[in-house]
Amino acid sequence: MSLKNVTRNIRLDAIAGLIIICGLMGIDQLSAQTVWLDQLELSTATQGYGIPMKNKSIDNNTLTIAGKTFERGFGSHSESSLTVLLEGKATLFTAQVGIDDEVKGQRPAAEFIVYGDNKKLWSSGVMRLGDAARPCSVKLEGVQKLELAVTDGGNGNYYDHVDWVDARFETNGVNTFKTYSPVATVPYILTPAPPAEPKITGAKVFGVRPGSPFQFLVTATGDRPMSFSASGLPKGLKINIQTGLITGKLSKAGTYLIILEAKNAKGKFQRKLRVECGDRIALTPPMGWNSWNCFANEVSADKVKRAADEMVKSGLINHGWTYINIDDFWENNRDSKDQSLRGKLRDEAGNIVPNSRFVDMKGLADYVHGLGLKIGLYSSPGPWTCGGCVGSYDHEKQDAESYAKWGFDYLKYDWCSYGNVINGLPNNDPYKVSSLSYNGGSEINTAMKPFKLMGEYLRQQPRDIVYSLCQYGMSDVWKWGGSVGGNSWRTTNDITDTWSSVKSIVLDQDKSAAYAKPGNWNDPDMLVVGTVGWGNPHKSKLKPDEQYLHISLWSLFSAPLLIGCDMEKLDDFTLNLLTNDEVIDVNQDPLGKQATCVQTIGDLRIYVKELEDGSRAVGFCNFGFEIVDISYKDFDKLGINGQFKVRDLWRQKEIANIETKTGQLSLKVPVHGVLLYKFTLVK
Repeated sequence: MSLKNVTRNIRLDAIAGLIIICGLMGIDQLSAQTVWLDQLELSTATQGYGIPMKNKSIDNNTLTIAGKTFERGFGSHSESSLTVLLEGKATLFTAQVGIDDEVKGQRPAAEFIVYGDNKKLWSSGVMRLGDAARPCSVKLEGVQKLELAVTDGGNGNYYDHVDWVDARFETNGVNTFKTYSPVATVPYILTPAPPAEPKITGAKVFGVRPGSPFQFLVTATGDRPMSFSASGLPKGLKINIQTGLITGKLSKAGTYLIILEAKNAKGKFQRKLRVECGDRIALTPPMGWNSWNCFANEVSADKVKRAADEMVKSGLINHGWTYINIDDFWENNRDSKDQSLRGKLRDEAGNIVPNSRFVDMKGLADYVHGLGLKIGLYSSPGPWTCGGCVGSYDHEKQDAESYAKWGFDYLKYDWCSYGNVINGLPNNDPYKVSSLSYNGGSEINTAMKPFKLMGEYLRQQPRDIVYSLCQYGMSDVWKWGGSVGGNSWRTTNDITDTWSSVKSIVLDQDKSAAYAKPGNWNDPDMLVVGTVGWGNPHKSKLKPDEQYLHISLWSLFSAPLLIGCDMEKLDDFTLNLLTNDEVIDVNQDPLGKQATCVQTIGDLRIYVKELEDGSRAVGFCNFGFEIVDISYKDFDKLGINGQFKVRDLWRQKEIANIETKTGQLSLKVPVHGVLLYKFTLVK
């Protein structure tokens, strides 16, 4: 037989064998394919820092986990989320996951989670730097949408550089998978422009202690010039008719009812203000700005002044925004290479020395007060702040006295290195701990001790200083924060401008809701709208509907509203979010109740807040991937019964008149969006 015929017969035998294999395996098995995650478009992912990276770490290095390198994968940063549209055509997802070695020397912790059609299919558990890559294998038969999520490991998302490596899908011969974001990306403005006629805005109740300096700005929208007056002002107070600033002191405890009036060429507007002079302050949630989410360690007195100027120039001041708060890095740092942060930590008497960016703290406070605003700052009960600047440990009394002498109105007191104090660890580590562990003793007493100490010293000062406890919800702080003098307390780890971060925070708020009341507020962290970046400025990664939901829920939660963006880069969309007085009124309602989720319909969560006038603010919140389009009838679950008018607060217009026993309300809630309505009884 010739060589040519031999070759021909071999080919025929191979074809016959292939036919036999096909008969045994089935065509689907033969045509199964592998689709690598890095072959898909990763830019649709949301994450807490940086941009999604293909086959590289978040810092553009080779993917490396516990000393082992990988050629293929997805480098990200918690909190992160990537959604893949599978349409039931994948059979298996496999990967290895872990924290990238490029953050050696830090203390990251993260958890990798795989969701299929909103159901958790797999999780890694909390992983830390140095842990070997953990294998992930998830069967996907019938799954339409897959979400690859990474949450922080309980200690914030600092340095959470996370990798999905060797990540791939097994398919039934289909390789047209797409990553996608189901959330609309085009901004749209709902808040109507305020009328030319005057309208008084802001808080309707104000708390002050006897003998403390009184400062309350009557805020109003409408054409300028505008004049202000106040009838019923108690002895010791006066109002500036040009600015509306009420100042002075009240020596006697009591309740004072004042009639405020704003007047311009188009008309006048009156509203009542109730002043409570007694033990409690911060009777409505604080509203203002904080430097951290914008400037982080690059904050300076000049930037703070410019933020205050923009609060006035932008008109935000006319809607009740009050505080200009300096976060970490106004103090000197123990080891920074930036010489503007190096200097004496304290003087010979032990008084804290601000760094060279903040040469005149009293002058800065006076400047902010001169604009009609108030000013706050930051410290830690430990020896070091989170950024390695000097804290208040062993100098609490001196620091409280310095804050009062300078004229500050607000203190954020951040746990940071105090965890090392209580555990007998070296005092040279500034990082937060995620939980409390002790060498004996009561956990609650240990948690309360440093905050109680500073709280007592703040109360001894000759001015009111709003006291914000920042210890991330440990030891159920909402149960005891008020007893140590706190006016607000963090209920969660740090927020990032990602949907996964906002969602996880929201879903964790109901447990603390019962403890919110005037003077005591649960704090789910700052607002992440506008241009944020923690020193790396960018527009918020939250989509427009996610930002509407974010502001709506923080208002329903009676949460402190602290803007975290660059005030010099406010755009029309962000101003629309921050200047809707009807939404702000929900947050500032004098009753001080916090909304809770009263009903869940699929991915629709319905939050209800009781208001002082007997009405209900209701947030219909869509946490899913599809528009919610329903006719709603369960009004009894909202706590309402009878004839109600329904008002859309974002659009500021009446939309329905409902008889709760027979009526229904058409709802069309966008993906990751909200309808914020007010239900008022028709009498």
